[in-house]
Amino acid sequence: MDVVPGIDLMDGKCVCPVHMPFVGSCSFSHDPAEVARMWADQGACRLYLADLDGARMGEPQNLEAVLRIMKASQIPVDLGGGIRTLETAKRVLDLGVDRIVVGTSAALEEDLGREIFGAVGERTILSVASLNGYVAVRDWQARTDERAEDFAKRMISLGAKRIVFTDVSRKGMHGGINFSAVKRMVLAIDAPLIASGGVSSLDDIRKLKALEPLGVEAVVVVTALYSGRIKLPDAIRIGRSSN
Repeated sequence: MDVVPGIDLMDGKCVCPVHMPFVGSCSFSHDPAEVARMWADQGACRLYLADLDGARMGEPQNLEAVLRIMKASQIPVDLGGGIRTLETAKRVLDLGVDRIVVGTSAALEEDLGREIFGAVGERTILSVASLNGYVAVRDWQARTDERAEDFAKRMISLGAKRIVFTDVSRKGMHGGINFSAVKRMVLAIDAPLIASGGVSSLDDIRKLKALEPLGVEAVVVVTALYSGRIKLPDAIRIGRSSN
């Protein structure tokens, strides 16, 4: 199981917001290229980038920072935030991004989901955000009436190849990973799953590692790394262990 550092981007900087609105101040700010190089030097094999401005504006806004990250780290990167058309998806991939992340709200438009998954499905990650077990929308402040597992299965039937699953109530380090929700999701789908949201300790990494045989292929860690609660090399060792 891969342990993937997350880099949240805003105004060209690396930020680490914890349950903060887009307009709020952020608790961590740094040069994204330096941060990317740091994680690569500590053993990261991939980075998970979130363009927060892009998610707000509906179009990627931090591509210059993404280019600097790729040049500095020399490891594959995933990018989400504002990728809401096939044209945008192809443009981002042409820049050298390894995989794009299609957000939940975009994928709710079935025609768009089918179009993107059909054209670049192998290089696409579907984001499934869950609020109290249901699909979260509107910057995760509201939910639909569809269960997250049912939505994921529906998108897989349209061509989604893998998902990143986030329990939004556990973003940051609020209560640790929602292990039961991750297990329900991975048992419900026939696709690799990347867990995200709430990782607060190495014990969370160990719990997710136990689900690797079921299809959990990676975990994205953000706040716990920047706060120092988790050291990346320690988490990577657990993820790569044979036990």
